[in-house]
Amino acid sequence: MILQNIKQQVFESLQSILGVEPVVEYAKKGDAQLACPLFKVAKEKGVSPQDIFAKVRDQVLNIEYIKEVTFERGFLNIYLDKVTFSQDVFSAILSAKDGVGQKQKTQEVIAIDYSSPNIAKRFSVGHIRSTVIGASIKRILVLCGYQVEGINHLGDWGTQFGKMIYAYEHYGNKQMLEKDPIQTLQSLYVQFHEEEEKDPSLTDKARDIFKAMEDGDASYLALWRWFKELSMEEFNTYYDLLGVTFDHVIGESFYEEFMNKAVEEMEAKGILELDDDAMIIRLDDDMPPALIKKKDGSTLYMTRDVAAAIYRHETFHANTLLYVVGNEQSLHFKQLQKVLEKLERPIKIEHVNFGLVLQDGKKMSTRKGGVTTLAQVFEEAIKLAKEAIEEKNPTLENKDAVAKSIAVSAIIYNDLKHEKHLNVDFNLQNMLKFEGQTGPYIQYTSVRMAALLRQLPTYNEMLDDSYLNNDPVHQIALLLSQFDDAIERAKEEFQPSVIARYAFTLCQSFNSWYGSQKFVTENMNETQTNLSIVQATRYVLNQSMKLLGLTVLDYM
Repeated sequence: MILQNIKQQVFESLQSILGVEPVVEYAKKGDAQLACPLFKVAKEKGVSPQDIFAKVRDQVLNIEYIKEVTFERGFLNIYLDKVTFSQDVFSAILSAKDGVGQKQKTQEVIAIDYSSPNIAKRFSVGHIRSTVIGASIKRILVLCGYQVEGINHLGDWGTQFGKMIYAYEHYGNKQMLEKDPIQTLQSLYVQFHEEEEKDPSLTDKARDIFKAMEDGDASYLALWRWFKELSMEEFNTYYDLLGVTFDHVIGESFYEEFMNKAVEEMEAKGILELDDDAMIIRLDDDMPPALIKKKDGSTLYMTRDVAAAIYRHETFHANTLLYVVGNEQSLHFKQLQKVLEKLERPIKIEHVNFGLVLQDGKKMSTRKGGVTTLAQVFEEAIKLAKEAIEEKNPTLENKDAVAKSIAVSAIIYNDLKHEKHLNVDFNLQNMLKFEGQTGPYIQYTSVRMAALLRQLPTYNEMLDDSYLNNDPVHQIALLLSQFDDAIERAKEEFQPSVIARYAFTLCQSFNSWYGSQKFVTENMNETQTNLSIVQATRYVLNQSMKLLGLTVLDYM
């Protein structure tokens, strides 16, 4: 957008004069829009910052939209022609409409692995993070023009299924599973770990079952497929509720047939070696070796992840692979990158790490059974949202649907407003408030805009200069012009919180203007200008909400 072009022109202008790369940033103090610190350049050149300013002043002033430049405390401060700048920002957004922020499509393919729950376990509050962070990053990348392959890498293989099958055969039965499938599987899993603490030999029995599965045992595989079908029915319920989709739902088991080929490639490269009867790949001195096969010949996460990475590279032609997985898996993905480098595969691994979801400051544990399920969470969230609607707007139509949208959006926003690597405290009462940095506040601001636009349904989009020369309007224009920067930063850092904070700041700015402005007046030019600004702001706010996965409402 316009502000990015101005920044780029200032950058190029200073660089051509000074011969070094300057810093061009948003002004943090005063009324300037942009600022360039001159200390470092002056020191490199052996002159004063004032001398640098005098050298570049006239050329910077020649850039379109720049009205004035000043020198203050070592900074070159840039002031824009506010009316012309604001008019062109609003006009560009009104022209783009719902496509605001959309970049040209590229040929680059990125594969993103997100959600990835374990089969035969409840989809819990703890699974929300990977699901909504990954879905948001995918939307951001698509808006930036990338071809994105969204993958749900189900945890449907490994020793845990040996545990689950053992538990089912010894503590469960078909009738229990048909009555309440996922709760039964969850309870059986918890029971296995309780019994395992008393009898450690159960660990080896579970490993033997999984090894038999790898070797093709028909009865075990039939149970495994049944558990998988039951689990997917529940998972899809929550994906529909969260508005999350995938291009591919591919479990770990899918890569079994590709693992031998991957191991053969490791052997051909001479990087695989025997160590205490296990097959390993030695990595850097400061990194433990990657374990490829256990003593009994069974494979591990690393083996499957190497095979999966090669498959995604060869099948989807993706050179960059994103993995939205918790902080604790950092070493695993560093090892994966090193293994692929040793295989001379041109694949870049990006670990999009995130923190825990905490309740009362404590981590949740599936094994101990102390997990709050999403069913419980959404039921309570929707109840609280509906109570708020009954209080604020009792005559609202479709209360149940709106309450569901508010509840889901509140949960998503509460997660995404935090920087992804931080832990998130889960408190429904706080996240459902209609004020502060919450999903309902963002949604309500968009609804307020929609209500204003309904006051004059037939208005014409126009921007009369006479009504653009005021500080609240300039502030909104400046924020709207920063949307592209927010998208770019969110993309570069794989950080949806950048968009979440941007949306909140935009809402604050708009609501400040809303509180001091009469929008529909007797002067039609003023009214149409006001509503045009509202419409432009809503396009950007709604696009921000869509990137995050929040539901855009017209009434609430």
